[in-house]
Amino acid sequence: MTLLFEETVPGGGHTSLIVKRGQSLRITDLRGGANVSVMMVNASEKSERLNVPDSLKCQHTAKFTAGHCLYSDMGRVLAAIVADTCGWHDSIGGVSNADEVSERYGAGRYQELRNAFYRNGTDNLLVEMSKWGLDVSDLMMTLNLFSRVDVNDTGALAFVAGNSKAGDNVELYAPMNTLIVLTAVQHPLDPNPDYAPKPVKLELSRAHPEVAETCRTACEENMRGFINTERFFL
Repeated sequence: MTLLFEETVPGGGHTSLIVKRGQSLRITDLRGGANVSVMMVNASEKSERLNVPDSLKCQHTAKFTAGHCLYSDMGRVLAAIVADTCGWHDSIGGVSNADEVSERYGAGRYQELRNAFYRNGTDNLLVEMSKWGLDVSDLMMTLNLFSRVDVNDTGALAFVAGNSKAGDNVELYAPMNTLIVLTAVQHPLDPNPDYAPKPVKLELSRAHPEVAETCRTACEENMRGFINTERFFL
């Protein structure tokens, strides 16, 4: 692993970057209790996007952790989760919007709070998407890193507090050039009555393809997904 750069995203902040083929992005929860809402796009063909339902279905899971792949709607692997100390990342909770944040935490306007104003996931993602020629019509499903949501027998959703501890991290290996757009905001189901998003650290590194071997061989679907991805570069 060769570190290329690192960056701290403050609580409520947002950023975006292309993780190139053969690179790995490690995201670390610095204080515990973080949530990172993530979108993924094929950087070379932005109409190809992360498909969370297909990623879950083909790997027979309702959560994401080490060994799982994140698939595009073209059946290619946008990222492989090659390491994970947290153990559970939410696939169903979605991302917050301005009305939800205002209803839960109050006004929190820039006029009074300046840079500490209350941010929401949807607007944060749209700010970053605009830097890559994307707009609200391109807004899609997200993955919530470090968060856990359980579903009971009646179908009710329950946010699990304390799922991620300080220092927990998840590492995403990119077998293709993947545009990652993310924001460090609270999960929309987080019952905390206070606006208190947590910071995370990003570390981009060069990596050897062998780091993703466990993901590639985890199931036949993943092997086919990696083959589809390789064909894109022929």
